[in-house]
Amino acid sequence: QVHLVESGGGLVQAGGSLRLSCAASGRIVDSYAVGWFRQALGKEREFVGGISGTGTTLYTDSVKGRFTISRDNAKNTVYLQMSSLKPEDTADYYCAASWSQSDYVAEFGGEYDYWGQGTQVTVSS
Repeated sequence: QVHLVESGGGLVQAGGSLRLSCAASGRIVDSYAVGWFRQALGKEREFVGGISGTGTTLYTDSVKGRFTISRDNAKNTVYLQMSSLKPEDTADYYCAASWSQSDYVAEFGGEYDYWGQGTQVTVSS
C-alpha cells in the first residue's frame, strides 16, 4: 500500500511560484510513475504532468516551460515546481502513483492506483 500526501499549496499572485510536494509512505520514487493532476471548480480533472519510474517527464502543453517535476530519492518525495503562475492554474492539485519501471507516463487518471488528498492552489490576478 502506498500513501500519498500533497503539500505546498496556497495563495499566490499571478507570475509567482509555488512548489508542491508529494510525499509517499512507501518507497516509490524509483519504482512508481507519479502523475500530477488538477481540478478547477466546475471543471473536469486534468493531467498536469508526470514522472516515470525511470525519470522521464511529461507535461501537458499549457504548463510546458512553466512547471517542472522532479523527485528526491532520499526523501521519497516528488515535487511539482510551478512558476509564472496564471489565474487559470487555480485548482486543487493531486498527485497519483502507479507501479512502473518503464519510461511510460500515464495521462489518464484511471491508470493510477494511489491518490493523495489534494492541495489547493489559488492564483490571484
